[in-house]
Amino acid sequence: MYNEIPLQEEFQSAVNGIDARLFQLENEKGMQIAITNYGGRIVSWLAPDKNGEFDDIVLGFDSIDGYLNADEIYFGALIGRFGNRIDEGEFSLNGEDYELATNDGSNHLHGGPGGFHNVVWDAEQLDDQHLVLTYFSEEGEEGYPGNLKVKVQYILTDDNELKIDYTASTDQATPVNLTNHAFFNLGGAASGTINNHELLIEADYYTPVDSTLIPTGEIASVEQTPFDFTNAKSMGKDIDNKSEQLDFGEGYDHNFVLDKENNGKLTRAAKVHEPNSGRTMEIYTTEPGIQFYSGNFMDGSDVGKEGEPYKYRTAFCLEPQHFPDSPNQNNFPSTILEPDSVYHSLSVYKLSSNK
Repeated sequence: MYNEIPLQEEFQSAVNGIDARLFQLENEKGMQIAITNYGGRIVSWLAPDKNGEFDDIVLGFDSIDGYLNADEIYFGALIGRFGNRIDEGEFSLNGEDYELATNDGSNHLHGGPGGFHNVVWDAEQLDDQHLVLTYFSEEGEEGYPGNLKVKVQYILTDDNELKIDYTASTDQATPVNLTNHAFFNLGGAASGTINNHELLIEADYYTPVDSTLIPTGEIASVEQTPFDFTNAKSMGKDIDNKSEQLDFGEGYDHNFVLDKENNGKLTRAAKVHEPNSGRTMEIYTTEPGIQFYSGNFMDGSDVGKEGEPYKYRTAFCLEPQHFPDSPNQNNFPSTILEPDSVYHSLSVYKLSSNK
């Protein structure tokens, strides 16, 4: 059981010549969240179980060196400019063809190797419950057009909610799709498999993928498939079913199309319950989709907090987002930010517990 946040001095280090630090948020109920401005990563999240005992529910490391040397490079990180994949790292916009850095086979993933997960953000902590990170992404970074100004606010409320509020503006049309890549285990970061977690996703449809995890363009019904989480079921219930889609992802690594009457409205996307601890997480978002990843590529090679190896399917990710490869899919909601518009996205993670 991890019931202390990592030491701040373990995160005081220069990365690419810029000072990284660790910041702590705490509310009146004793919930604590630690965030580093290196990649905007959620490092630690201490949340109570049904007996009032606190434990860390996110996977990560006790020092910045752990993140710099990890095989899994996205633990807890802010993702941008574009969360998820872009086919062959290519897209066309306003008559121009763009080639992005490729870092997932032939595809572009999570903003490229120099994406937002791998930069040190400017940070200002306004009070015990409010951290503001900002970053200026220059034109041409990882191949993207336009200069992009980004602000991300982490707000921990006294209702045990973490609000992540994203805004961005540009001087040239560019794709933008921001999210957070926290790896969760509601039983505690060292509690083992996530297969017993009960998951509900507010989605009647999902976007099937090809063998490289690029969407085919189809919007497919989840009915009578392993992707039906419209009624809560354990994450492991259907994960080993014989299914081409599950084979492609080696489990779940798919975008779900959220049931929304009004795009941009804050609605519930998912609910996760871990029966042993009694912890429940509800995720609300303004985004049209959410990516569910079931920890399929974790193999124990990363040794995390207090020497714990992070093994196969011992964490899950639920990433509110626009759909993968949207710049190349005309039938998907647009991810193009224009110079006369402001990008805004809000996601809320609400924790509770019951006996």
